[in-house]
Amino acid sequence: MRRSRALYRDETFQPAPRADVSVEESELIVQMPDGACRHVDLDGASVAVVDAAFRRRFVRMLTLERGGERAAFITPPDHGAIAPRAVPLPLAPDDAAVVEDGAWDTLVEWITTGGRLAGRNVAELARLAVIATPQFAIAIGEVAAQVALEMIWERNGPLRGGADLAHSLRPLYDAARRSPRASDALVAALAVCGTRRIRWAG
Repeated sequence: MRRSRALYRDETFQPAPRADVSVEESELIVQMPDGACRHVDLDGASVAVVDAAFRRRFVRMLTLERGGERAAFITPPDHGAIAPRAVPLPLAPDDAAVVEDGAWDTLVEWITTGGRLAGRNVAELARLAVIATPQFAIAIGEVAAQVALEMIWERNGPLRGGADLAHSLRPLYDAARRSPRASDALVAALAVCGTRRIRWAG
């Protein structure tokens, strides 16, 4: 008797629907594939980042817990290797949000390093802007401008031409080509730089 291919097909190879994450300074907004929207307060949340299994696939899992509520975010299981049953791994919950690898990495970096803009370089700020809300992207751009200007001051003084500014903001320019939020951050950064240079010239 022939077995049905549909019955015995390994469904773990099917791409999992992705969730979109948007970062604020102290809040995470999660748009689930089914249209549900969840707001996660990051202040005081406990954080764990572990290897896990989801439907027999290796994933990386970020867990946030606060006030008795728990939210899990995992890398795409369809990108992971099959997890052998002999390897004991924590199981990701069925309602875990599946987040693209790059966005997941940026989210983990932001949360595990304190959730502060200060002390970050332009490349780190550009990655963060890609997953930021529109309002937070503007704040990120303003900080990126300060970082870029400080780099120029250290090398050449405050009246250096625009070529060095473009070079200092290059990661943000690159991110803006593929992300509307990074584009918002770039516009904010250029506005700050233009204002500062007008003041110096005057």
